[in-house]
Amino acid sequence: MEKFFHPYHMVNMSPWPLMIGFGVLGIVIGMIKMFSFIEMDLFFFSFYLVLLIALLWWRDVIRESTFQGLHSSHVLSGLMVGMILFIVSEVFFFISFFWAFFHSSLSPTIELGSVWPPCGIFPFNPFQVPLLNTVILLASGVTVTWCHQFMLNNKWEGAKMALMMTWMLGLYFLMLQGFEYYMASFSISDSVYGSTFFMATGFHGFHVIVGTLFLFFMWIRLLKNQFNNSHHFGFEAAAWYWHFVDVVWLFLFSVVYWWGT
Repeated sequence: MEKFFHPYHMVNMSPWPLMIGFGVLGIVIGMIKMFSFIEMDLFFFSFYLVLLIALLWWRDVIRESTFQGLHSSHVLSGLMVGMILFIVSEVFFFISFFWAFFHSSLSPTIELGSVWPPCGIFPFNPFQVPLLNTVILLASGVTVTWCHQFMLNNKWEGAKMALMMTWMLGLYFLMLQGFEYYMASFSISDSVYGSTFFMATGFHGFHVIVGTLFLFFMWIRLLKNQFNNSHHFGFEAAAWYWHFVDVVWLFLFSVVYWWGT
């Protein structure tokens, strides 16, 4: 039988894509159940299932890259293009929320009192917790870039410290956003303002959770010396994603928190 040699990695049969699809479907149905009946069991079960599947899937990718040596330069270029296209798709995902916000705020209907924010809505002061969260995310963008420079210069102790600071800042941001939600005087069901506010900031918070986990596992890999100064695309993908999260928050702060109030 004739064999064809090529520089690409043909992935083995894997159950994770199908299982992650069912997990995400469960999360969406769980959110509907949570909003309609205030029952969160399905949502949290599906969320933990997706987290477990993601861990197993990441484990397989790490094995292919680090221990099996299957991520050649051709494979890495494909992964880079894939990550870029994924981030572009996420950009358009958030554009839809900004579109909804501008559509409702630039010409508020009579049902909203013809004013924005609508009558009865008391928005957050943008120069309190939102401004602090902005400083936190900007600082995390600095530390992740700092980590990359350390890695390029073979300064691994500094890289470990900078990356640890990054994911810890991500956790701090999430704690403050949870506090902000707890103190909110309006909910997702309070007019289109509540809907667009919590959908936009909530999905951004979900992306911060994903990015923080991404960075945390890259930190674990860094502690295990699985990177070198020329082969560390896993970290680069996490850094790209984190910078995307930073930029989206700057738009959210400027538009939803500041201009929108």
